[in-house]
Amino acid sequence: MNGIFTVILIISAIALCIISPNGFLTAMIDGAKGALNCAVTLFCIYAVWMGISKIAEDAGLCQKISRRFTPFIKKFFATKSTGAAKDISMNITCNLLGLGGAATPFAVSAIQKLDSENNDFAKKLLFVLNATSVQIFPATVIALRASLNSQSPADIFIPSLIATAVCTVSAVALFLLFNKIGAGIWRK
Repeated sequence: MNGIFTVILIISAIALCIISPNGFLTAMIDGAKGALNCAVTLFCIYAVWMGISKIAEDAGLCQKISRRFTPFIKKFFATKSTGAAKDISMNITCNLLGLGGAATPFAVSAIQKLDSENNDFAKKLLFVLNATSVQIFPATVIALRASLNSQSPADIFIPSLIATAVCTVSAVALFLLFNKIGAGIWRK
């Protein structure tokens, strides 16, 4: 992928130098400025949400939520590991809040714990849930839209909610169906 990106960058740079030599440096600086602005905005968003999640964790809120969801998570993901169930619960919670980047460490930890019990079903199901972008509140996108001076950055809330519901329910249903069909085929 790096090779493809490098080739595209070189071809674009050569084309821009031929078409508009004076615009080449300006375009490079504007692109770098935009990328830096986006990176700083995302850093701030994640810092705030990670701070809130740390406060909630220190206050015991995360443990209470995790305890309530752990029996359901253990059954749904067919796992015996309480640690994996807690990490899965935290991963899903972060994703529901639209914090995909904050959810990643919890998913990695859960996968490692599920690996130790050889639970491929749970690992695949967690992957499906993360791939479908399950979220109730798209905090990152709303904050990015606000940072780019959108007139109404939260307008994406309802469409995002509908899209995530349809995508997640469809993906989980298909995963469970194909998992059942696959299990039936391999038993024969």
